Amino acid sequence: MKMHSTYMGMKLDSPIIVSACTLSEQVDNIVKMEDYGAGAIVMFSLFEEQIRKEEARFKGVMSETTYTFPEALDYFPDLDDFNVGVDEYLENIRKAKEKVKIPIIGSLNGITTEGWIDYSKLMEQAGADAIEVNIFFIPGDITMSSSEVEHRYLNIIETIKQTVKIPVAVKLNPYFSATGNMALRMKNAGADALVLFNRFYQPDFDINELVIKTDLHYSESNEIRLPLLWIALLYGKVKLSLAATTGVQSAVEVVKYLLAGADVVMTASSLYKNGIPYLKTMNKELQDWMYMMGFDSIDSFRGSMSQQNVSDPVAFERANYIKILEGVK
Repeated sequence: MKMHSTYMGMKLDSPIIVSACTLSEQVDNIVKMEDYGAGAIVMFSLFEEQIRKEEARFKGVMSETTYTFPEALDYFPDLDDFNVGVDEYLENIRKAKEKVKIPIIGSLNGITTEGWIDYSKLMEQAGADAIEVNIFFIPGDITMSSSEVEHRYLNIIETIKQTVKIPVAVKLNPYFSATGNMALRMKNAGADALVLFNRFYQPDFDINELVIKTDLHYSESNEIRLPLLWIALLYGKVKLSLAATTGVQSAVEVVKYLLAGADVVMTASSLYKNGIPYLKTMNKELQDWMYMMGFDSIDSFRGSMSQQNVSDPVAFERANYIKILEGVK
């Protein structure tokens, strides 16, 4: 039974890969991930804010706030501290490449053009097989138009593709007004893959202490429906690798995403909850399902429930929404 899959031209032994998370901060963990069947690993994200105190962006802020707010110096630590983080990150990539055979994908979360260029180059030089661009950008400026937001994404993709030769995946947010068209434009800008979707961490309020809570909740399986929909809609319509992320707690979600048309399925929450060895369980359960259904390879069923392949494409459209509402009593 063939569990092989292809992601951005990279041949993988399994479609299940580890998404960006703190578990990959330790090279020993990366070795375990390969041993237990991960097809590839996305390294934990490198945040530009953590590694670079750019003069053009931050110098003015520091000069204006340092003497007003004592905590400003804590908010903008010394550049020397950031550089240590960069070196350690790149060294982790090098060590991982020495110890494992599966692809290692760097994860970059930047804020300026210079940051995208500099750090994507460094990741490539360290041996990363590809880069996942995590554009964690919330347009809080109400004067910013949708076209400006879209241009920001496309400019970042073009900038990185002009900088490196390795494949580039874009971790996309679900809030574009025309996701399909944006996918096509990202392809034209040079993206090799889309990762659907970026799960923004949203704040909560403590109504007793009157402070903002920033606690983290792991994704749940019921969160797969939005990325499942868009992968099913995009499959066969854009010449991009499609990666599914969010809500992957078991092989059930892996199967669903593959049926929709995903090339790979990413998980992290399930490993936090069940440990790295759970990768072996997920692969085994995927194999068992394939055997039960009579599929001898991932390609034999991938995309079989996408919009272009199902017998009733209307199931993905407004008419089905009306049917669902009619059935609610």
